[in-house]
Amino acid sequence: MPPATMMQLSPDASAPGAVPAMQETSRTGRTALITTRAMAQHPGLAVCLPEFQRLVPWSRRHFQRHDAILGWGYRPTTRRSRQWAQRTGRPYVALEDGFIRAWGTAGQGYASHSLVVDHQGIYYDATRPSDLETWIEEGRFPADEEAHATALMARIRELRLSKYNHAPDAALPTGSRTRVLVVDQTRDDASITFGMASADSFRAMLESALETHPEAEILVKLHPEVISGTKQGHLAHAIEHPRCRVITDDINPWALFDTVSAAHVVTSQLGFEALLAGLPVTCHGMPFYAGWGLTHDHLHCQRRQRRATLSQIFAAAYLRYTRYVNPYTGERSHLAATLELINDQRRQIERCRGSWQTLGFSRWKRGFIGDFLGPAAQVTHRSLASGIGTTEEKPVEQASLRSLVWASQQTDQPLPQPLWRMEDGFLRSVGLGVDLVRPLSLALDCRGIHYDPSRPSDLEHLLQHAEFSEALRTRAQDLIQQIVASGVSKYNSCEGGASEGSASESGATEQTNLIPEPPSDRACLLVVGQVESDASIRQGSRTITTNTELLARVRRDHPSAFILYKPHPDVLSGVRDGGRVPSTLFDVQVSGDITRLIKLADEVHTMTSLAGFEALIRGTAVVTYGVPFYAGWGLTKDHGQVPARRNRSLKLEELVAGALLLYPHYVDPRTAQPINAETAVTLLRQARRCDRSLKAWQYLYRFYRRSLKGQR
Repeated sequence: MPPATMMQLSPDASAPGAVPAMQETSRTGRTALITTRAMAQHPGLAVCLPEFQRLVPWSRRHFQRHDAILGWGYRPTTRRSRQWAQRTGRPYVALEDGFIRAWGTAGQGYASHSLVVDHQGIYYDATRPSDLETWIEEGRFPADEEAHATALMARIRELRLSKYNHAPDAALPTGSRTRVLVVDQTRDDASITFGMASADSFRAMLESALETHPEAEILVKLHPEVISGTKQGHLAHAIEHPRCRVITDDINPWALFDTVSAAHVVTSQLGFEALLAGLPVTCHGMPFYAGWGLTHDHLHCQRRQRRATLSQIFAAAYLRYTRYVNPYTGERSHLAATLELINDQRRQIERCRGSWQTLGFSRWKRGFIGDFLGPAAQVTHRSLASGIGTTEEKPVEQASLRSLVWASQQTDQPLPQPLWRMEDGFLRSVGLGVDLVRPLSLALDCRGIHYDPSRPSDLEHLLQHAEFSEALRTRAQDLIQQIVASGVSKYNSCEGGASEGSASESGATEQTNLIPEPPSDRACLLVVGQVESDASIRQGSRTITTNTELLARVRRDHPSAFILYKPHPDVLSGVRDGGRVPSTLFDVQVSGDITRLIKLADEVHTMTSLAGFEALIRGTAVVTYGVPFYAGWGLTKDHGQVPARRNRSLKLEELVAGALLLYPHYVDPRTAQPINAETAVTLLRQARRCDRSLKAWQYLYRFYRRSLKGQR
């Protein structure tokens, strides 16, 4: 049996088909010694090791009592720490990256989403038992655990994910002959020696593949680090053989699986992924998945006596053995969420791969626009007056160059095509953009923009035409629950400091910061004010265009209602114009957290404000007087002229899937790496705990906006 201190980070109990997590072992004051600085910097180390209360550095080994020594697998660099464990009689606990690691490599700056923790050995060491091998050999897998494993294997196949996921998923040219895959590895890979193999095993593997498949073309896949020139492999000489084709491009493994009929490996993880793809696999070493009856094995491990199914090995390796963490939030995760996060990262990056020029962006926005376009984008910043020419650094083909403007940018000159527009996302930040608070989300749109109903937008196209799978709807339902529970909205007040400005700064009375108790005998209507010069009103609310007109219409239609009026935060801060609204049109003016106000209201009335969407998420009825993106789908009562294009009825989770999961791009402000909606909500929740009171320079900028630049 694996040691009692092992903990299983299984999927959430709420996930479909999930198995309950094993009882976590209490930390009980146990201390572990960390042997390397790199290990200490792992963002998920503490959350993945709940069995230890304290993690202390190697330099404290003589002074700090410790109960175990942590090392990175059984690599040569761990010899010192393993000797220390043996000399002191303490257990050595081996750590390694999990089997689904990240979008990119550590060298590219991408932290791991997973960690394996082994108290007996390590999964790639076939010379001794490991926790993983013990689980497989014992073979006790409940039916629901196997079913969940089967579902996750199908999801990995559907998403075409691997350990690393930065390589393009480009189809290989078709050939006339059968193809067989042979997988190389780096010369210093510890899994080779510990997998009962050697450098000679690779020569023998290639010869075996050529002999076993005499008519086939042999595709020799080199390791990415060999391709980059940082390490050496074993099979570079294969290029000299007439039936061998060496794959030197960094390519998604699933693109290779699509084109081959069989795979040969020594100990590479690609062999297990080939099993997931349904390919016959021949092992010339002894990886963790060999010896169980699923592969054709050239070696034998005496300890591995039983026959295991693919779902059982997957459940043991990916669900029981591997622990998952979200490296951006630092919180514990599970495999299903990890797959969706990495897939969303890849989708955003691939969408923006290529050459871009931004037009007319401020210096502040230029500082983060490239992060939202992603690491595969080449970005040049230009003023509107500079035209569309080529970059000074590297000329680009005009046909491949995409131009990007802020959606509300106004200019008399024609703009280059293809033209994309950018706007704040619907889960933006803690604090206001007017205070130069960096956003967590932006929308990129190649058709139009979500707040302009006069023409289609990418969001409208998604909502009208997308097929929302059961998995996507389930994610949206979970996201709704997460948003409601955390109280997150587009702009978020801090629990330790206001983000909308103090009463003295906004000019509001003390009453505006109080949330009244509505009378029980009158309907409570929340009317949400907006910046009257906002592009969403100019383009999306042609009949009612001011806050006064909106309030007058609501008061006319509901003369006996108790009306709460919430001005826009930028209006309260004094930097943008919301018009002077007669106090006779409402009962109480309020400010503060929009989510608390929505809970009070029976209905939310708005021209085009995102508050209407936030009210729908929280189950409150919404009446629109313009045409926001969420109008016209059967979820709101609409007074505006909704385009005939919107003729589909949506469920709330489908609207949320399109608007929050698929449409925006999300970026972690700390790492500048893409994330997804669930991660953004968690980061917003965490950020709200901090004091985000305005800094002196933000007050000065507000003064500049009001006095010198003018309200807009």
